[in-house]
Amino acid sequence: MKTYLAKTGEIKREHILFDASEAPVGRLAVRIANALRGKDKPTYTPHIDTGAFVIVINADKLVFTGRKATEKVYATYSGYRSGYKETTAAELMEKDPVRIIKAAVWGMMPHGRLGRAQFAKLKVYAGSEHPHTAQNPTKVTVE
Repeated sequence: MKTYLAKTGEIKREHILFDASEAPVGRLAVRIANALRGKDKPTYTPHIDTGAFVIVINADKLVFTGRKATEKVYATYSGYRSGYKETTAAELMEKDPVRIIKAAVWGMMPHGRLGRAQFAKLKVYAGSEHPHTAQNPTKVTVE
């Protein structure tokens, strides 16, 4: 039996819709990263982008397990002296819940040219409305 390797021209991309309400951040991020990379398909090829377009709604209804909401820290650094800032997950959830999902998914993606191209197919929205209804995304639930 021959090993199948996907070619760039024969890849069919679908749109997948994840509802983030009441979903733990880590479990949701794993499912999103696998869908972006195409690891959930039998035609997965490591050096080719075989993943789908991913739409995430209700990012403002995410759930942290345990004490992560108060103890998990997100850090930014501007490059200047005294430009280092730390924010807890609860503060960031109030300010920008989209950034929490993007940070979790980016940590699970390869950090090269292919990973950046795959990550660009991720669209995250804080509310339940999104402008991608014309693409008829298939809805996926996360336990």
